[in-house]
Amino acid sequence: MKAMVLTAPGAVALEEIAQPVPGADEALIRVTHSGICGTDFKIFKGGIPVPYPLVMGHESIGEVVSGSKFEPGTRIIVDPVTYCGTCYQCRVGQTQLCPNGGLIGRDVDGGFAEYQLAPADNIHAIPDAIPSEIAALMQPMTTCIHGQMMADIKPGEAVAIIGLGVTGLLHVQIAKALGADPVIGITRSAWKRDLAEELGADVTFAPSDDLVEQVRAVTGDKGGPDVVIESVGSLAVLAQAMDLVRLGGRVMPFGILTQTQGELPFYDFYFKEIQLVNARAAKPADFTASIDYVERGVVKLAPLITDQIPLSEMNRAMEKLEAGEGIKIILDNAA
Repeated sequence: MKAMVLTAPGAVALEEIAQPVPGADEALIRVTHSGICGTDFKIFKGGIPVPYPLVMGHESIGEVVSGSKFEPGTRIIVDPVTYCGTCYQCRVGQTQLCPNGGLIGRDVDGGFAEYQLAPADNIHAIPDAIPSEIAALMQPMTTCIHGQMMADIKPGEAVAIIGLGVTGLLHVQIAKALGADPVIGITRSAWKRDLAEELGADVTFAPSDDLVEQVRAVTGDKGGPDVVIESVGSLAVLAQAMDLVRLGGRVMPFGILTQTQGELPFYDFYFKEIQLVNARAAKPADFTASIDYVERGVVKLAPLITDQIPLSEMNRAMEKLEAGEGIKIILDNAA
């Protein structure tokens, strides 16, 4: 089968490799579409260590071939988080933290190929109303849902999202669906601010010297948002989130931080009694919620997709991501 194989940082090429053979309790999936996310890009650039050679890709949409409770041909989305089901974390419902598990596309071969494997319990059927070419976005959406559930966002709470890329724009829509008011989007990009407002943000701002005052003006006597979501993956932006949040508020460092050192306003962390809410991956129930939100039109995915590129041209997709062009790129595995 054809697959995009990563052999070293920045080195990925189309190769002919053996089609995977499913083991016990594994499903074989013919991949039709796959999304490229920030994690894939950081793996590609060498920022996240992986075993080489590797087929990346953890946002997979496809059709069941065999080994599933679903009929062959059923359209499905893959939950890429694997877990053992028997360790302490699994027994208390923290399957996303299973020390014996991992991530498909990072620890084992994933979906940038014609076929892939997944645990039979890690696939979810997609309703007919959700087109395959947008469905891959439901996987990153599950991580956003998981994070907002952990942050316990309530109706009427003010929520600010810094960074309006894919996950930031998903956070805007999910926060709005949970009843947050106002929902504030922050980014340097004017067109992303416009898109955030189209998708439900009540107000958007560009970073500036008076950003704190601007945000406080729309949150009233709270003195800042109840929750600030950092969706960039930068310590400097996390420091900005801690500056923006109200006294006694919550900050979610959602963007993946790969830095090992840096500066944060630690006195503000103490003085403001800030709660840090960290979220990693998602749980199976988050896929049910994600599919429901999209099927009912509560969250819109199509406006976030700026490119659809053949799998064989993945290097071109990586170049576009590095140049900061567009938002979400979907690979057509069948093209």
